Amino acid sequence: MHLDDQIQQAAKLIDQAPRIVAMTGAGISTPSGIPDFRSPASGLWDHTDPLEVASIFAFRHNPQRFYNWVRPLALLLLEARPNPAHYALAALEREGKLKAVITQNIDDLHHKAGSETVYELHGHLREVTCTQCYAVQDSAAAFAKFIADGQVPRHHCGGVLKPNVILFGEQLPVRELVQAQVATKEADLMLVAGSSLEVAPASDLPELALENGAKLMIINYQPTCMDSRADVVIRADVAEVLPRLLDFIKA
Repeated sequence: MHLDDQIQQAAKLIDQAPRIVAMTGAGISTPSGIPDFRSPASGLWDHTDPLEVASIFAFRHNPQRFYNWVRPLALLLLEARPNPAHYALAALEREGKLKAVITQNIDDLHHKAGSETVYELHGHLREVTCTQCYAVQDSAAAFAKFIADGQVPRHHCGGVLKPNVILFGEQLPVRELVQAQVATKEADLMLVAGSSLEVAPASDLPELALENGAKLMIINYQPTCMDSRADVVIRADVAEVLPRLLDFIKA
């Protein structure tokens, strides 16, 4: 099916659904210059064992190694700006169609684009927590110092500051996960945008949506395990497709 026909079919589903939930992964942020983790040859894990640098055990054992690895990524994340896909979802929320964005991303681009109801299953970079006294503070000053000198950020008590992101081996934030599950159960349509659907429990949400009678739409460059069960599958750039979907709906 031609891309225009797929977009028209997808727009019809959006137009007919009163309660839409979007689930987004790294693919929605790659047009903003943020590399994903699993794409062949370009993913962040292509040359790195995540358990060696981005697990909670590795962080506690050698925080400097974690920060050395994350430093280039932190620069990209802090400088990144929302792209047309982020803005399209924010616009869909303002129109009352989109009830929530469930994201695996830590880049804060949905908030920056204007989305209000965002469930961040893997945490975010807006805050850091001291691993010694558990004080929570805004991350801006800590990251600015870290980017300047490359040293592990520390709280005034001497404890290492950990970004409020979920590392391998950590439990997902329970409140965010439960809210995401409730929104998914209430949805008439789940729109998956830029997610490989390979990381549980986030990858279980499309199945939950289908079990509760929702339709499923997937926009992702690479095939996913749920493609055969989706009502529409579009393998194209989300930054191109989502704005065009809005144009079709408004036409």
